[in-house]
Amino acid sequence: MIHILEASMTHSKEDGYVGKVSFEVANHKQPYEIMLYRKRGKEWGYSLNFLKEPGGEEEIEALEELLEENDELYNQLIEAAQSKLPIIDKPLT
Repeated sequence: MIHILEASMTHSKEDGYVGKVSFEVANHKQPYEIMLYRKRGKEWGYSLNFLKEPGGEEEIEALEELLEENDELYNQLIEAAQSKLPIIDKPLT
């Protein structure tokens, strides 16, 4: 369903965990970028945007709905970003 193009994550005491994942979704015209953040606790927040050029509003809304309903997909994006952290900075799940 998704193809991850690139992922990254940083951690600092001030900002907590901040990740970014660029990915494509099957049958969507434009790739996406999701910014992930977790300051304290276990809950991740996110911001979803088109990666380069604007795409269809219906597609991004459908993806947002899918991310809200499909924990496995959402966790796949989080794990892609977390995999780029050094071992000592990896959050406990």
